[in-house]
Amino acid sequence: MKAAIYSRVMEDDQRTDVQLFFDELTRQKIEPVIYQHFYDQIKDSISLPVDAKTFSFSEDLNGEIEFIISLGGDGTLLDTITLVRDQHISVMGINFGRLGFLASIGRDEVQKAVKAIAQRTYVTDKRTMIHVDANIPLFGTVPYALNEFSIHKRDVASMIKIHTYLNGEFLNTYWADGLIVATPTGSTGYSLSCNGPVVFPESGSFVITPVAPHNLNVRPIIVPDDNIISFEIESRSDQIICALDARREIVSKNVQLAVKKESFDMSLVRLSENNFLQTLRNKLTWGLDKRN
Repeated sequence: MKAAIYSRVMEDDQRTDVQLFFDELTRQKIEPVIYQHFYDQIKDSISLPVDAKTFSFSEDLNGEIEFIISLGGDGTLLDTITLVRDQHISVMGINFGRLGFLASIGRDEVQKAVKAIAQRTYVTDKRTMIHVDANIPLFGTVPYALNEFSIHKRDVASMIKIHTYLNGEFLNTYWADGLIVATPTGSTGYSLSCNGPVVFPESGSFVITPVAPHNLNVRPIIVPDDNIISFEIESRSDQIICALDARREIVSKNVQLAVKKESFDMSLVRLSENNFLQTLRNKLTWGLDKRN
């Protein structure tokens, strides 16, 4: 069995857990294929298999790779989406970061996580993604995201007007700093910080959430994900910002934009004892009274 290993950086206090992770891969006879930039960082401080292989691009992940394991926070896991693309590679996130809604496996569970892969006792959740279409090339060969697509005003520019349509029918004009269209997975991310609702991963919907709306009666709305959502933008500035998860491009305000459900899903691996409700309770401390 082969598993790709991806991480951005290893901090000094993570060295023991990272070594434990690679040692467990060896014990479970899982061959690691390590992201080249990460390999260059750890090769002198972590004991790795002598024949460890590396990869740098999506094209390097061949059909022998069953999993890609992300060591980091949610942002690190989102990076793997651009590497996996439409290949049938499952993603497991081990949380070396902070909150960890997606990378929900704790760093104290690295051995358990590796054993779950080797023994195939894990659970796979299918997560829908969002795809953006435009009249100009945007986001290269990866015009999709797991969390959200968003439109923003530039820097200190005045608020923008975002005319929004569902399947060509007018929905609303948002006077705001921006607008987010989030997947169910992304409902616990940027959208949540802008007062959007939490949506269950299997709900089959998009959440449209304004960023700092001018009209206080404008609220987030949930729509079925079989809608094509299109936009027309007015701005005093000549340019706006479009974002897919953490990737951003500055474009003309006259750009034609539309988003829809991506044609393929992402497979997110979790331990069998973890589920979405448990993650919500743990990460948002629901049900805990901190006053006692």
